[in-house]
Amino acid sequence: MSYRLDSLLIHGGIDGDETTGAVNVPIYQTSTYKQDGLGQDRGWEYSRTGNPTRVAVEKLIADLEEGQYGLAFASGLAAIDTVLSLFKSGDKLIVSDNIYGGTFRILDNVFKNFNITYKIVDTSDLKAVEDAIDDQVKAIYIETPANPLLTITDIKAVSQIGKKYGKLVIVDNTFLTPYLQRPLTLGADIVIHSGTKYLGGHSDTISGFVVVNDKALADRLYYLQNAIGGVLAPWDSFLIIRGIKTLGVRMDRHIANADRIARWLKSSGYVSRVYYPGLEDDPGYEVQKRQADGAGAMISFVLDEKYDYKKFFTSLKLVTLAESLGGVESLVCHPATMTHAAIPADIRREVGIVDELIRLSVGIEDVEDLIEDLEQAILNSAKV
Repeated sequence: MSYRLDSLLIHGGIDGDETTGAVNVPIYQTSTYKQDGLGQDRGWEYSRTGNPTRVAVEKLIADLEEGQYGLAFASGLAAIDTVLSLFKSGDKLIVSDNIYGGTFRILDNVFKNFNITYKIVDTSDLKAVEDAIDDQVKAIYIETPANPLLTITDIKAVSQIGKKYGKLVIVDNTFLTPYLQRPLTLGADIVIHSGTKYLGGHSDTISGFVVVNDKALADRLYYLQNAIGGVLAPWDSFLIIRGIKTLGVRMDRHIANADRIARWLKSSGYVSRVYYPGLEDDPGYEVQKRQADGAGAMISFVLDEKYDYKKFFTSLKLVTLAESLGGVESLVCHPATMTHAAIPADIRREVGIVDELIRLSVGIEDVEDLIEDLEQAILNSAKV
């Protein structure tokens, strides 16, 4: 029997435990497994290679993304590292011009040492994407909405370009999750998640995921997952399964709050720009509306020059200054010195990551309390 998404969040993957009838998948806290003889195991050998709790969350994320094969990792960057390990010396990737700073860092400071290079492109510009393709390019790596400027890339159109030239299309779906966007159904080849964010949802565990449809590609990734070893532990696998069960109800509240705050910011007179693809005048609004079921709960805004952005951060009382995003609590960060500090200053400024840019992960608190806290922090940061 096939289920709709809200039911899959609770019953997808491996539903409960057949042996005992437990409604939750057990935590198989073991490193190794008894074998009945040489070459005679019971389907399990060593937990780096496979663990029943990890397999349960891998099957769950595959179901939610409408994919065939899921892989779970110790962090989002462990997932990215494994995907990038598909490539060899001389290969090049096209990457979105505003992506997570950790993705840029691993490309620029790690894989570049192995002569795997990248070209930064505004992937919302389809002509620019196509013009950037040459024989060296093996993949197009996009975030949509991108971090931190919420730029929207047309996944279906980029996937068509990828198919036309025989290039892999990789989509980081962290900001929207499969509750709002399913890139494989739009033609992408690989989907990546930082499960630390909305999938876990409670700022209490770190994880990463990869989902694909192609078996040959999945086999290569499974080999790399086992060979590199950055796998998700059983306890963290359990926590992610638990978090996903409430993903739908959390996201509905996240989005309602974010929409209200984005519209308040835009009309407040306190900011010079609001980045949020749920606003009708956002450049990516129409594409976002077409390819996703909502705009998500991430907002970035540029504080007006009348206010001191450093004082703004120290004036907040309810909203927390912290790295990361996607938890039930609202978090705010300064991309230029936090999440995107690894990106050279000239590149940051060129794409719009200015010092006055603030990124807000909208939580599920009372929205009026959030607005009141943001407003008092802005007013208290007024320059004399």
